Amino acid sequence: MKGLLYNNIYIFPLDGRSVRQQQMDSTESVLRIQGDDNLQSMLVGTIMRKIKSRTWKKQRYFKLQDDFMTIWYKSKKAGNTHSTFSVSDLEAIREGHQSEVLLSIADEFPADRCFTLVFRGRRGNLDLVAESSEEAQSWVRGMRKLIENLENMGEREKLDQWIGDWFKKADKNNDGRMNFKEVQDLLKMMNVDMNEQHAHRLFTTADKSQTGTLEDDEFVLFYKMLTQRDDVLRVFQEFSFDGQKLSKRDLEDFLRDEQLEGGDIQLHAKQLIECYEPSDTAKLLNAMTFDGFLMYLGSVEGSIFNPQWLGIFQDMSQPLCHYFISSSHNTYLMEDQLRGQSSVEGYIRALSRGCRCVEVDCWDGANGEPIVYHGHTFTSKILFKDVVTAVGNYAFKASEYPVILSIENHCGVEQQRVMAQHLNHILGDKLLKSTLDAKAPSRLPSPEDLKGKILLKAKKIGGLEESFNELAEDSQTGELSDEDEVADIEEENQHRESVRRTVKKSKQRLSNELSDCVVYCKSVHFSNFKHSRIHSKFYEVASFTESKARKHLREAGADFVHHNSRQLTRVYPSGFRTDSSNFNPQEMWNVGCQIVALNFQTAGEGMDLNDGLFRQNNSCGYVLKPRFMREAEKFDPETPHEREGYQPVVLTIQVISGQQLPKVNIKEGSIVDPLVRVEIHGVPMDQAKQETRYIDNNGFNPVWYDTLCFTIHTPELAMVRFVVEDYDKTSRNDFVGQYTLPLICMQQGYRHIHLLSRDGTSIPPSSLFVHVRVTELE
Repeated sequence: MKGLLYNNIYIFPLDGRSVRQQQMDSTESVLRIQGDDNLQSMLVGTIMRKIKSRTWKKQRYFKLQDDFMTIWYKSKKAGNTHSTFSVSDLEAIREGHQSEVLLSIADEFPADRCFTLVFRGRRGNLDLVAESSEEAQSWVRGMRKLIENLENMGEREKLDQWIGDWFKKADKNNDGRMNFKEVQDLLKMMNVDMNEQHAHRLFTTADKSQTGTLEDDEFVLFYKMLTQRDDVLRVFQEFSFDGQKLSKRDLEDFLRDEQLEGGDIQLHAKQLIECYEPSDTAKLLNAMTFDGFLMYLGSVEGSIFNPQWLGIFQDMSQPLCHYFISSSHNTYLMEDQLRGQSSVEGYIRALSRGCRCVEVDCWDGANGEPIVYHGHTFTSKILFKDVVTAVGNYAFKASEYPVILSIENHCGVEQQRVMAQHLNHILGDKLLKSTLDAKAPSRLPSPEDLKGKILLKAKKIGGLEESFNELAEDSQTGELSDEDEVADIEEENQHRESVRRTVKKSKQRLSNELSDCVVYCKSVHFSNFKHSRIHSKFYEVASFTESKARKHLREAGADFVHHNSRQLTRVYPSGFRTDSSNFNPQEMWNVGCQIVALNFQTAGEGMDLNDGLFRQNNSCGYVLKPRFMREAEKFDPETPHEREGYQPVVLTIQVISGQQLPKVNIKEGSIVDPLVRVEIHGVPMDQAKQETRYIDNNGFNPVWYDTLCFTIHTPELAMVRFVVEDYDKTSRNDFVGQYTLPLICMQQGYRHIHLLSRDGTSIPPSSLFVHVRVTELE
């Protein structure tokens, strides 16, 4: 098929295939649906029960749409109203009674008919009961195949899918063609505020059949004209000898001189052509066309996060205290900490995100069974044994490295014994009950040593030494846990002195059985750094509310860093954060605090930073601290220039353009006015923010070419957060998307940043195109 000259660029329909051919090729070829009975059954549709509670069970008709991407369902009684969701919204399928809702009706419906659809982000699960176990299996297998297919899609197939999706959205009357009115509606949906004459000119150019409508490959042509990337074309032509293609040598020059990549450049260039070049002719010439170049830049290899750091690349054999550990606070809560719902789902979601330290707030319950909830509040209650079961089932699905159960113990001795029984019975060999080599150790074991193990962090009678000398006595008295948020609220409230004194004096008896479950993480009260340096043991863990930690880091930052090089510290949000908001974890990481516990259920800057830090190292939940925080050398985050090996860098980011930003304002005809803010989070001297201009009425392909520059004194600790907002001169800007990563994980050169939603899930194909340079400060 001949190409079309547009703006002096030849634009080719993708191999001349129609939109519908592309869609079917990108799914059917992979799925081989002709022979897949499960997907065929899903295409026909099934009546299943949607379960919301023990009393809310309604029949719904569920059906897979012809695009193999959308599930459509409706009520029998609701007339024309229906709901849909995309397969891309799903994270996992759980079979059987694996949610609280389905557990509550376990006596009514057998496990082999039940399954749960788990959505990405903070959207609630969908619990379903099929009419038979065969139907349930058909949907479970079919959905898993669709999810797997989506995850394995290549860049070309993703583009085909995306184009096909827009065609379907725009083709309102389903006749396989689009008139100009439908095209105008499409442009508004796509966040484009385009001049009507210009839109009509594109439409007419693409309408080669001159029928007044676009069909199949004409729509592909229209789409490619609409999405023409002049910003990428400039880069392409700068490195292309003939302006039409990149020869293998051109591509090698680009990778070496612009992308600053090392290693075997010749081999890498060959691999990129093989992987991303759509034209077989260009492949035979060992060259890359503009389409291939665009696909490479939009891929994982062309992204800002260095793919080399996505897998396990750090030394995992150092003591636990040498790692930052992804940690959750009030893990059982799904909402705020006054009236929110307590749920084992909180533990499942946190563990599935790679969290390695979860909190269990235990209280005496009815019928001798300990319960978990936020004490002295209206939050709902769940059974301790259900929490332990969920932890046992999900602890090692996302990461094989150890999980710490941080117990906040308010139970009497009797129910503490029940807690110990549940821990031993349910977790079995996963629960660490003794030191690894059955000898008195001198330091904490490593994540590698503790793979597949669950550790208890709680009060302990005596120390590790006594357990070897068999000096432990019966139930003893110990101080109330420092992690009692009620105590913290009183402690922080200077007007409640009498209650404060009462809380301080209260004592609690500990059971031998529960104490014996604590090995390397004994919760202790913290006096001061001098006392700790002389008297504390490596297995003792101090916990601080955020305000106490902040006081210590400001008054004695270097001492705090030194303390954290020898033992674990947990920091958690103030009891005053009744809305379950988060503090900024960066200042706690700056002094080497390992267990910085955040409310995973609350989206925002705190969780963006947490997700960004732990995205590296295979999202395993453990990130090795910089060398100067692990060794005895003196490091104070307030004076980073005084440390040995100090080498500041200059980070220069040119924000070039944005692509297909999501609409945030649902008002008719509303278009985004985007700006980009780059934030540096690190030691106090490095904290900085800069913004681009805002672009009027263009969320589809805004172009900035604005350059932002930062001096960073401790690059090893710096996090970079990109935030896109919809500018509003009369009120607060609306959030559009963000992406956060450690500075040390950034790739240099021309890179795409694939934006994430408020709750941390991807929003393809929304992205930013930037140029990155990191240079040493002279």
